[in-house]
Amino acid sequence: MFRWPLAWLLAPALFGAAPLLAPAAHARGPTHEEIAADALPAEAREVLSQIRAGGPFRYERDGVVFGNREHQLPSEKHGYYHEYTVPTPGVKTRGARRIVCGGPKREPEACFYTGDHYRTFARIRE
Repeated sequence: MFRWPLAWLLAPALFGAAPLLAPAAHARGPTHEEIAADALPAEAREVLSQIRAGGPFRYERDGVVFGNREHQLPSEKHGYYHEYTVPTPGVKTRGARRIVCGGPKREPEACFYTGDHYRTFARIRE
């Protein structure tokens, strides 16, 4: 029988993922968790400013339509949500952190933060 190494099971707690999105439930459907904008990582706060300014963005895929295939966000028409990469210090790829906003690009109606590549979301409260 395969057993997960203990370090893998403890990784979210060890690296601080759980406190940002507490409670860290993996329920399906629209999220009801919230996070204050000033509690976001500094990189996420910078991306929020860039979204409101219309850019510039660091990554080519920033601003593309987010399909909500995971059904973690409230159901909306295709094209309503757009995703933006939140850089992770020390990571050479785009990493797992994103902000997804719904509504007009420069004046979104709602923005959500995920630190675990769409598994969980928290609505950003400004």
